[in-house]
Amino acid sequence: MTGITGTDLIAAFSALGAGLAMIAMIGVGIGIGFNAGKTVESTARQPEAQGTLLKLMLIGVALTETAGIFALVVAIMLLFANPLL
Repeated sequence: MTGITGTDLIAAFSALGAGLAMIAMIGVGIGIGFNAGKTVESTARQPEAQGTLLKLMLIGVALTETAGIFALVVAIMLLFANPLL
């Protein structure tokens, strides 16, 4: 046997799972960038609608960011609050 215990495997797979959970941040970055880009494009077409567009953009960014926050919470739970360790 190589001396790897079950606790070591659980810790290793928890770290791997935390890293995989953070892949969701790629989608969050893409979503926020797309949202902001379309808002700038819309503001360039209709400058008088800037206030309304800004409000809608901020709501969209907040909703998009929640996915990243959930992924971060899952990663932190896997690393530091794992009941199996």
